[in-house]
Amino acid sequence: MIEYKVLFLDIDGTLLTPDDTIEESTKAAISQVQANGLEVFLATGRPLHEIDELAKELNIRSFIGYNGAYATYQGEDIFQEPMDPMLVEHFMKIASEHHHEVVLYTNNKNVFTNKDAPVMKEFIKMFHLQKNESYSPSFNNEVLGMTLVNMKKDDVRLYEKETSIHLSQVNVDGMRHCYDVIRDKINKGYGIQMVLKRLGIPRECSIAFGDGMNDKEMLQIAGESFAMGNGHPDIFQYAKHKTTEVTDSGIYNGLKMLGLVD
Repeated sequence: MIEYKVLFLDIDGTLLTPDDTIEESTKAAISQVQANGLEVFLATGRPLHEIDELAKELNIRSFIGYNGAYATYQGEDIFQEPMDPMLVEHFMKIASEHHHEVVLYTNNKNVFTNKDAPVMKEFIKMFHLQKNESYSPSFNNEVLGMTLVNMKKDDVRLYEKETSIHLSQVNVDGMRHCYDVIRDKINKGYGIQMVLKRLGIPRECSIAFGDGMNDKEMLQIAGESFAMGNGHPDIFQYAKHKTTEVTDSGIYNGLKMLGLVD
């Protein structure tokens, strides 16, 4: 029988319900696996400087943030992989030409092309972003992640001409005009590989839950992987299992399937 050692949880649509709460069954399941010795990581596209309250609520101290560009284990940095500043500059030029807004994330700030634009105010409110600054090129060397805002589906091709990246639609109601920029080599799957290497944990002893296309690589890498019932239609093919929706004890039911919770 496999002895599971580590659990990776996406936040939006996996841990957090659409009304921005965490189900009691989810909290109980996390608490039980922690008591049984599993290390729990939040693995998110969000910047790590904006998830302190959520982490405290769940007693979680280990993270993969910025879609796999930065990981910490109980307060200690494991790795940090900023984006190529030339790529950032190129994408800022495309965004400007096509009237897209951009959010860039450094390890301590959210940087906005226009934080007063209505779509950006909505974005800030939805994800409870506090540490916000206005963009200047001086940030280009510090960017760990990017989200493109006010996009149409056909606009994706403008950016995917770059062979080293792909875009992932944000799987949150009201935010589907937003796309995360995911690097082919630096993503949540890469983050998991680096964490497992650092902690000396075999891949088969890891578990991951996700719902969006930015979780694809994470679900492929983990020993046991669960796509949430509310997941993006294309995500299910990358997970070993499908669990129930985030509003229907999805994390609890997946962990119960593995015999890890009562």
